[in-house]
Amino acid sequence: MSLNHAQVRATVAVTDIDRATDFYEGVLGLSPLDGEGMDAVRIYRCGEGSLLQVYASEHAGKATATVASWSVDDFDSVIEELTARGVSFEASGDPETGQDGVHTFGEHKVAWLKDPDGNTIAVDNGRAPS
Repeated sequence: MSLNHAQVRATVAVTDIDRATDFYEGVLGLSPLDGEGMDAVRIYRCGEGSLLQVYASEHAGKATATVASWSVDDFDSVIEELTARGVSFEASGDPETGQDGVHTFGEHKVAWLKDPDGNTIAVDNGRAPS
């Protein structure tokens, strides 16, 4: 059996599941799947059957790279909506980054943000960097 055809999910460790729930549901607008015995875990169904799992762990916030990304069709609208909800995007100071924290590489656009534990997540427009 190969993993090529298996579903994959992003998994994010957090220190406080209630604070993470406020962020992932209240700020990012995700809807949790219902589940019994899920006090320390939240699972969110995203596009095309993909899943994001958020769970309480003492190892939260220690990743130094992006832990999850969403590719969206209407990038500018999503960025505007998240900004209106109080999200700040990470500015890197490189020439490809605008004042709004959006990085542009030809047709490819991406914006990185952090959850309350400092985990880096991203939103992009789904176009390959040129």
